[in-house]
Amino acid sequence: MNMSNNNVYKTCVSPSVGEILSQYGWYMLVLTVLVYLLIQYLSKKRSSQSPPPQTEQGQHQCLPISVDIPRANLHNVEVQARSRKRMQEELDAKAAIFREHQREQEEEKRRQKIEIWESMQLGKSYKGAAKASRVSLIMYNQLAAFCSLCVSDYNPLNGQGGGTCSWRPGRRGPSSGG
Repeated sequence: MNMSNNNVYKTCVSPSVGEILSQYGWYMLVLTVLVYLLIQYLSKKRSSQSPPPQTEQGQHQCLPISVDIPRANLHNVEVQARSRKRMQEELDAKAAIFREHQREQEEEKRRQKIEIWESMQLGKSYKGAAKASRVSLIMYNQLAAFCSLCVSDYNPLNGQGGGTCSWRPGRRGPSSGG
């Protein structure tokens, strides 16, 4: 009698559950996953709606507060943000100095071009004739005084006298030994 009750139960319950799972099993699985994702989304949204605790005035000005940042790492993130801000200010200052230096160089080039143009209009040489001619005259006089002390036929490679050499090395060839 016990066997007949068990078979009755199997015949009544098993085919109906089996039929439902076989026909709607994938739908039930997708529905379960969607319900789980909906619960997760609503719990995140609920935790983000709670107001952040009030801290010192101006402490979070340069840092956007996000739920993703744990409270323990908030101090490190703030230090990094201040460091980035300081480095950006230094970079901006260097860039301003560089722009000023570039502007001064461009101004100097423009001034030199104007000087060259004016000297060409007056008939002077390309690079300022008066200054260059004085320097070149002094250099020429010093060179002439130095060269007057030199002997014209002296060559340090040949020695005193400067003529042809009396000794020459022998001819190289296969019969020279070796």
